[in-house]
Order: sequence, then structure tokens, then C-alpha cells
Amino acid sequence: MNTGSDERSEVESAGKAADSQDEQGLGSKAPKFIKSRRALHLSWQVGVFVVGLAVVVAGIIMLPLPGPGWVVIFCGMAIWATEFVWAQLVLRWTKRKVTEAAQRALDPKVRRRNIILTSIGLVIIGVLLGIYVWKFGIVMPWKINE
Repeated sequence: MNTGSDERSEVESAGKAADSQDEQGLGSKAPKFIKSRRALHLSWQVGVFVVGLAVVVAGIIMLPLPGPGWVVIFCGMAIWATEFVWAQLVLRWTKRKVTEAAQRALDPKVRRRNIILTSIGLVIIGVLLGIYVWKFGIVMPWKINE
């Protein structure tokens, strides 16, 4: 994949193209009949905020518990981004950072380093496990003989 091109400039130019497209779409995505009435639009925004908040809180709860915590948090941010510009900007920044991280992860040098470090870690764990079994044997915490 290394063709001698500057990958950062490619990522930045792709990001700038996406930014110019997103600039037009900033703001509320509410239907026109809701936008036309101020009170209805305000209640729509409150509803979107409450639903997004519930999803984000559920994601935060899932971080230490089993469940896809970060995915749910980003879904809550996407719900907020349908109505609020600040959430659209945060979501755009997050997408850009994830894209940059994916590009860096595909770099052959980084992949090779990660594979080597993982292999070394597995060898160390195997050696420590072998020493433990050699010294103490395999003893189950429950009584199988009874």
C-alpha cells in the first residue's frame, strides 16, 4: 500500500471534501412542518435531547457492564446530531479521528510491530503459565474425586 504518496495529505483532502459537503447540512433535520412552528420545534428539540441523553446514559452504564458501551454512546451522539450543530461537529470530529486511526493501523510497519508485540506477550504468558504448572501442578478449585 506504500506507493510513495503522502497518506496524511490524502486523508486531509478526503476530510476537507467531506467537511465541505457537511457544511451545507449543519442544523436541524426536523420536518418542515415542525420547523415552521416555534413551540413545536422547541418541543421537538427537547424530545430529541431527552432521547439522545437516555441513549448516551445507557451507553455510559454499559461501559463497565457487558454491552457495546461506546457504540451506544456514538448512537446517542448521532441522535443529538439530527438536531444540534454542536453534536454534528463532535460527530464529524470523531469520524475524522476514527478514519485517521484506521489509516495508521493499516500501515505495514505498525501492523508488523503489533504482531511482534502480541507474539512476545503470548510467549511470556505461556512461559509463566508453564512455570506455574511445573511448580504447583494443575489443582482444580473444586473436588472432582468426591
